[in-house]
Amino acid sequence: MFILSRLDSVPPESFQNQIRQLVIDHVSELSSVAITSDNPLYPLYQYGVGLEVHRYLQALNGMQGLAVELLLALDADAPDQLQGFALSLPAQDDDQTCALAFLAVAPQYRRQGIARAMLADVRARHPRVELDSFVSQVPWFEAMGLQVVAAKGPQVLLSSTGQPSGALIGRLDIASIYQTVEVRQIHAYLLKQHGEEAMIEAEKQRDRRLDQLAWQAEDFVRQRRTVH
Repeated sequence: MFILSRLDSVPPESFQNQIRQLVIDHVSELSSVAITSDNPLYPLYQYGVGLEVHRYLQALNGMQGLAVELLLALDADAPDQLQGFALSLPAQDDDQTCALAFLAVAPQYRRQGIARAMLADVRARHPRVELDSFVSQVPWFEAMGLQVVAAKGPQVLLSSTGQPSGALIGRLDIASIYQTVEVRQIHAYLLKQHGEEAMIEAEKQRDRRLDQLAWQAEDFVRQRRTVH
């Protein structure tokens, strides 16, 4: 069994660590780049996406000008143990709307209704929800009542209304994360470890996968429009 806990401030370090570990372990599912574990760039994106989530968590203190909401799924018998989390970004100009930035459940707790319960909780607060999803995940979100809106790069934009909200939603500048000293140091280490040729091929591999996912997203949306 699980319980849901909504946090209005920066979570305790123990929860931050568990959230970060969940992100690091499943970065292929949670990163918009969909980096695969066999790509030499994988550790760089593990750090980058982990840092992105960390900065959103720190924004819960209200000092960074970002609206962030965090929902935790905890073990009912051991409430210090994280089972999953949902991180959403409320619109600044419409309290009925939010973007779901991250939704994750640890593998051992999946198929127990946790993700469904977290999404329902978010929708209870913000009836108009939008999010980006890889094609493989879209059927689940459709089963939860969200509708395909459009292809969006390697992902598909879905919303609870079937339309883009057009709301003002504050987000982190992701590009700046990958310009940090720490990320550059990781890249330098990987370059030294694998060599320049392997790193160039890793970037090409990443880009080929993104192109393939973008084609899949376009094709998926086109088929959905044909059906409907």
